[in-house]
Amino acid sequence: MLDIYLGANALKTIQEQGMKPELFTNMLGASGGPKWFTLFGLDKYIFGEFFKGRTTPINLIGSSAGAFRFAALSQQDPIKSISKFANIYAQTRYSSKPTREEISRSVDALLATLLEKNGISEIIDNKIYRTHFIVSGCKGLTSFENKLLQGLGLVTSLALNRINRGLLSKQYQRFVFHSPYSNLTISDNYNFNTQYITLNKHNLSAVLSASGAIPLVMEGIKNIVDAPKGTYRDGGIIDYHFDINIAPCDGLTLYPHFNKHPKPGWFDKNLTRSVDYKNYNNTLMLVPSEKFIKSLPYQKIPDRTDYATMTDTVRIKYWKEVLLRTDELAEEFDRFIHTPNLTKTIPL
Repeated sequence: MLDIYLGANALKTIQEQGMKPELFTNMLGASGGPKWFTLFGLDKYIFGEFFKGRTTPINLIGSSAGAFRFAALSQQDPIKSISKFANIYAQTRYSSKPTREEISRSVDALLATLLEKNGISEIIDNKIYRTHFIVSGCKGLTSFENKLLQGLGLVTSLALNRINRGLLSKQYQRFVFHSPYSNLTISDNYNFNTQYITLNKHNLSAVLSASGAIPLVMEGIKNIVDAPKGTYRDGGIIDYHFDINIAPCDGLTLYPHFNKHPKPGWFDKNLTRSVDYKNYNNTLMLVPSEKFIKSLPYQKIPDRTDYATMTDTVRIKYWKEVLLRTDELAEEFDRFIHTPNLTKTIPL
């Protein structure tokens, strides 16, 4: 039910040292909306069992839905927080033709519930789970809320990205809002300019909203505290499934992911462009197998189109069934941890 992919150095390290939790110093959380539901069981197991009692720090690097997950998982009770987040997310309802304002307000309410009481301080003060939320700063037409102007900007983005992914730097800048205890930096083959800003109680909520602000679907976030003035949108625009080098490189990267073919950026979804697998040399990637996906209702994983193609009653029942079924992936990962069979892993 679970495919396990290993980069060359990750394979060598695990062969020599076994599946020790302290080997992992980074964890990635991709964009993708409700596709992350397939990782729910793994998230609960990793933070409730595999990393339980952990005393060494780990960097949690997330964009969009990945940032939301890590905001839940870096709180004092990660299992309670991620379960609450999943339940509220699954039961979200919209009108038949929701506006950007309606969707944005719904996400704001979701985040308010996720961060209620002491959530923000628990995330910021966590010295073990060090969060990094990726956001895209917008330039030119992509910074406008007017649909026509923003649409023209996105068409330009599609064209620039098709020519060379690096040309997106003319329209977007990567911002990494990070734990006050972090010294992490990231780089990529396309030399995107990256700015690092410390998370605090005044900007964390807005940063999360921005990281999930899908262009045209939601409103952008203006003028985040302690960041340059401007419009901020979905972190997945640049870092959809991640094509980055992480420094310092002092351990392995754990990557529960719903796609066996990670795409670098949001505009690469329909292109053949792949990530540079040299950046995955230290990575262990956990992916629901085709067998598992075929066994789900409708033989697919949840995605945003379900809002339009299903009634709320059907969609919510389907999504909740997927959330329950993902415990099977956690059980398989648990077996691998205790008796690693590296001959059944797949090279990255």
